[in-house]
Amino acid sequence: MYTFFIHFFVFQPVSVLIGLSISAMIGWIFFVFFMQPHLHRLKNGLRLITTPNKGTEAITVLVLTGAGSRYETKEINGISHFLEHMFFKGAKKYKSAAEVSSAIDGVGGDFNAFTGKEYAGYYVKLAAHQKEIAFDVISDMLLYASFKAEEIKKERNVILEEYNMYQDTPMYQVGWDFERLLFGDQPLGWDEIGTKELIRTITHDDFVRYKKALYTPDNTMISIAGVFDDKEIVALTQRYFDFSQAAKQYEFLPYQPRKKDKRVVIQHKKTEQGHMILGAEGLPARHPDVYALKVLGALLGGYMSSRMFLRVREEKGLSYYIRTNAEDYTDTGVFSTSAGVDLKRVDEATEAIVHEYKLVTEEIVHAEELTRAKEFLKGKIILRLEDSEELAHLFGKQALLYPEIHDVPHILRSIDRVTAEDVHRVAKTLLLPEKLHLALIGPYENESHFESLLHY
Repeated sequence: MYTFFIHFFVFQPVSVLIGLSISAMIGWIFFVFFMQPHLHRLKNGLRLITTPNKGTEAITVLVLTGAGSRYETKEINGISHFLEHMFFKGAKKYKSAAEVSSAIDGVGGDFNAFTGKEYAGYYVKLAAHQKEIAFDVISDMLLYASFKAEEIKKERNVILEEYNMYQDTPMYQVGWDFERLLFGDQPLGWDEIGTKELIRTITHDDFVRYKKALYTPDNTMISIAGVFDDKEIVALTQRYFDFSQAAKQYEFLPYQPRKKDKRVVIQHKKTEQGHMILGAEGLPARHPDVYALKVLGALLGGYMSSRMFLRVREEKGLSYYIRTNAEDYTDTGVFSTSAGVDLKRVDEATEAIVHEYKLVTEEIVHAEELTRAKEFLKGKIILRLEDSEELAHLFGKQALLYPEIHDVPHILRSIDRVTAEDVHRVAKTLLLPEKLHLALIGPYENESHFESLLHY
């Protein structure tokens, strides 16, 4: 750790240091000294990344596996998410969902799981002195899950209700509609929750096959963050995660850009508010301009003094919520503005968002606004990383998906280096009128009418 500190401040070019803001410099010093990740490869091929945080008494044990919905075919769309649920339904030592939850609740811990497009995650967060319980519970779930028929039957109803919840929650559903519109009929465009047909028909053997294919040492990352002794964590990981030597059986197919013959999709529904997402394809996570795009997203709709919030919500009163996000995957991304708008003024809201996009393609961002957006992003990163769960996720995701890990100082420096010209170039490239797409949920039907609003 200290060797790294000396190397950076002695051997890095002076221009690198001069280019940093005071906040970024403080961030460099703090994260170099206290939060440097360490990557370990165990004998069975399993990878472990440990990130110490001396400022907490908690620890997070997070397991990430490359088994998200992008690995699915049409026939098994939804299995990744269903499998995530089934891991909590009983295994070898903890034989039921009640036993799993009691073990964590009994020490005041938090536990949960999630399924994304490119990976699934399972974590336990608790007081550091109780860390072995986290290892015991998660390893039992992931290595020895039983997938009992009666539990599958019960969980079908739970997931069907989750499916219905999303259908009845337009601000969630419109996001899936937008990605389906943007990416088309391929795994990246499908909902993670899958289809009702899959939920109703999946079997024990389907789960076993999928788990065997992807839940392997070479496709799994254990990420630990918080306060701990590194050697002890390595020993615990080796003892509890005694995976077999089987290798991952397949990769997900690369994203295939599609011909954009349809730019608007409407889900006609009686609602009290129109829910919309308007945007375009973004950039992959490791693209050179990805931080410029994140800065653009922040200044457009990342905070309460952003352009969308002030001009669309405050000045025009067109929406309750409005925000702009720049999300990324390994080989593409999504840049979009989502809003809940007045039913009778949805045209005006659409035109207002398009107008803000137009302005950033025509005008260079002022220095003050650029600085505010960059400081916002850096500040949010530092605040989030006070949580051991966020810290474990940041480095675990990178270690699982990418060939190199960008530590926090690297991220802060990358944001600091973004110029107004970078932001303008990215806006001009991605936010052309012909690249804009709109997903809308509400009492609307005329898609061609809304497509006519997507122009400068």
